[in-house]
Amino acid sequence: MNTRQREFLRKRAHELGALVRIGKDGYTDNLGQSILDAIESRELIKVKMLQSVEMNKRELAETLAGKTKCEVVGIIGRTIILYKANKENPKISEEVSRIK
Repeated sequence: MNTRQREFLRKRAHELGALVRIGKDGYTDNLGQSILDAIESRELIKVKMLQSVEMNKRELAETLAGKTKCEVVGIIGRTIILYKANKENPKISEEVSRIK
């Protein structure tokens, strides 16, 4: 993913609310499944880290990306923006693929 595509996705994510919240337990299998369920239909989601999370936000973002096979588009404060293209039912990925 190039810089222009990331910028486009960050702009699209601006109006979104956080769908998933991460608490003191950090990453769990249930959390991963929640992210996969949400991102399957939307392709782009925000994940909010609550104050009780002790893990570094960059480490947590990389853990989420690795476990769910999503891409980290950006980190704004305690909010992580994740993207994963849906090949069967694309919503945003068609627009992203046109950006060079």
